[in-house]
Amino acid sequence: MTLTEKDSQYLWHPYTQHKTAQTPIAISRGEGVLLWDENGKEYIDAIASWWVNPFGHSNKFIADAIYKQLTTLEHVLFGGFTHEPAIKVAERLMEILPKNQQKIFFSDNGSTAVEVAIKVALQYFFNKNEKRTTIIAFENAFHGDTFAAMAASGISFYTQAFQGMFIDVVRIPVPVKGKEQESFDALKNVIEKHNCAGFIFEPLVQGAAGMVMYEPEALAKLIQICKTSKVLTIADEVMTGFGKTGKTFAMDYVSEEPDMICLSKALTGGTIPMAITTFTQEVFDAFYDDDINKALFHGHTFTANPTGCAAALASMDLLQTDEMQANIQRINKSHLVFQKKIEKHSKVITARTLGVIFAVEIKSDSAESYYGSMRNKLYNFFIEKGAILRPVGNIVYILPPYIMTDDQLQKVYSIIEEAIEMV
Repeated sequence: MTLTEKDSQYLWHPYTQHKTAQTPIAISRGEGVLLWDENGKEYIDAIASWWVNPFGHSNKFIADAIYKQLTTLEHVLFGGFTHEPAIKVAERLMEILPKNQQKIFFSDNGSTAVEVAIKVALQYFFNKNEKRTTIIAFENAFHGDTFAAMAASGISFYTQAFQGMFIDVVRIPVPVKGKEQESFDALKNVIEKHNCAGFIFEPLVQGAAGMVMYEPEALAKLIQICKTSKVLTIADEVMTGFGKTGKTFAMDYVSEEPDMICLSKALTGGTIPMAITTFTQEVFDAFYDDDINKALFHGHTFTANPTGCAAALASMDLLQTDEMQANIQRINKSHLVFQKKIEKHSKVITARTLGVIFAVEIKSDSAESYYGSMRNKLYNFFIEKGAILRPVGNIVYILPPYIMTDDQLQKVYSIIEEAIEMV
């Protein structure tokens, strides 16, 4: 049996209706920006495998760090114990995070990083004997698939089976250009009418919504409004973190600092699942008490896994090299040139760029659903051409590994241009 045949026999894939979906492609190996399937076909991974591989596949520098850690201490429980790799990760993050971040909490993935943040926001006020039970989130947000993270997410088909089972979440519009005041007014109204504990947001770019972008000044204003009412703010940097927006974190563009930050995806360079939620000292202090019931009773078996920590340290080393920073700027400049070209196309509604993120919205004769006919037609075309791109409805985005060459970028651009002509 082939790998795809065995897959069909045993495996259940994410975000997949198996009755109607095409057979998954069996990938046998990867190197740099490229992947090869079991039949030897080559693909350019233009989305860094769901945004986690900024330094490409089979990165030897990270692999060597993982191997060294595996032969020293592969794992140890983090309840009642600690270890040097976790402490080093904390020290390194303190050097690059917004200055108000003082404590870090390890978990397993982006959803759990968000889950921790939302639980902390709610328990923060519980510990202070103050009843605040509402979380504020953007329309069309995506924060993950665990229950609190799913409740905060606004893309309906991810959540419709669970309506009526969630924590209380109220949504406000995203402050896209021209609609900033509408967002500000909505936030003030929600805070006035509800007992709000926290406001969670994807800073500057809503990934799963189709790379919807808004300005740092608008986000700063929203955070200021929250601070005035002592509503905790949560920056979900799971997608945007570690260079994707052109700075280490999207919050580096914003004049205001959040109370919490969620990190995952590129944290370990796409090697080992790991996530981190960071906090201000003030948030931590609300849990620091003689009363055991005020502790944060949350944990994971692989919390602060030493091997994952080694991968994270190696990834941060790579990110901070002059070469990688130059690559990020080079990709950004290339995207901007392509944006200027493609946004004039008669079939293009708009194109946008931030850091290494590029998105183009293609005209459609009908309202396009997330997994609609245009999306499927585009996706199949890209796969046929050897490019891994996952459109969101009629929006095609590129979020490449930082090591992608100019020639590889031009090939991806050309394939997208062909696709636009085809639809």
